[in-house]
Amino acid sequence: MIVLGIESSCDETAAAIVADDRRILADTIFAQIAEHTPFGGVVPEIAARAHLDHLDDTIAATMRQAGLGFEDLDGIAVTGGPGLIGGVIVGVMMAKAIALAHGKPFIAVNHLEGHALTARLTDDVAFPYLLLLVSGGHCQLLVVEGVGRYQRLGATIDDAAGEAFDKAAKLMGLGFPGGPAVAAAALGATAPYRDLPRPMKGRPDCNFSFSGLKTALRQRVDALRAEKAFDDATRANLAAGFQQAVVDCLIDRTRHALKIAKAEHPNLSALVVAGGVAANQHLRASLIKSAADFGVALVAPPPRLCTDNAAMIAWAGIERLRLGERSGFDYAPRPRWPLDEAAPVLAGAGVKA
Repeated sequence: MIVLGIESSCDETAAAIVADDRRILADTIFAQIAEHTPFGGVVPEIAARAHLDHLDDTIAATMRQAGLGFEDLDGIAVTGGPGLIGGVIVGVMMAKAIALAHGKPFIAVNHLEGHALTARLTDDVAFPYLLLLVSGGHCQLLVVEGVGRYQRLGATIDDAAGEAFDKAAKLMGLGFPGGPAVAAAALGATAPYRDLPRPMKGRPDCNFSFSGLKTALRQRVDALRAEKAFDDATRANLAAGFQQAVVDCLIDRTRHALKIAKAEHPNLSALVVAGGVAANQHLRASLIKSAADFGVALVAPPPRLCTDNAAMIAWAGIERLRLGERSGFDYAPRPRWPLDEAAPVLAGAGVKA
């Protein structure tokens, strides 16, 4: 089975072709960083227009890279949500057009399921496993019991970790995207700030919160600027302190979730980390130890497959098509689409739960 995947949920225009033996035959991404950097964050209307401008060429380049025609495909998979609805609509309409014109199965994929199943593409991880899904828009801990079977143990009640990194980078004047900018600045730290808060640490649930940490950072930056003490060295130390605080929160919540998941699933196969923030090397190093403490391996896909990409969408499409599933051409794009539909909405979580 060979499937074309299309991803356009945020600020990456991407297409990929993946085979069911886990080979990525082609993978093309057009990054929109240049379009959004002047605004310090993703502008939905600009993102949607960029998808319109570049999706045709991105798909064509992917087909050439694979040396295939549409007649060689066994299905068309596309992000059907959640995401910025303008971009999702662009991708869905393109996928429907290709599938309809060439008589191929069409499958709408949950973007979060793409992240959740990436470890099965890269490492053939067996169910069940614990997933730390940590990105710019989402921060969740889920037990992945099977395709379409997810048990949410915790989620953010306000900011996602990636969103917090973006806001912190903007506060400190480090640029966009925030995660890589903060990580790069932290490398120059000589005396990292260690007194920033660790929200939710030690709580009996597995939820996250980063808004208080972000507020504490803003107050510290404002005070340092008022004292005219906010120089490059201070910025590096603050970046290191903020990064450590985020990682400490993620590790604390993940360890608690591992305890719960292992009790419910003694055959838990792995701890998987996915999403854009999973590319953070400091986080990965800390997760390796936590996973070992609970007797499971840490599986972290290559950084290119942690950030938004179409290979994960194609693979999730393969997993669904293997089960005989396909979507109708009346499918409506979804701005919100939780993996665990039965989980209660968390107070203050907005769209992130």
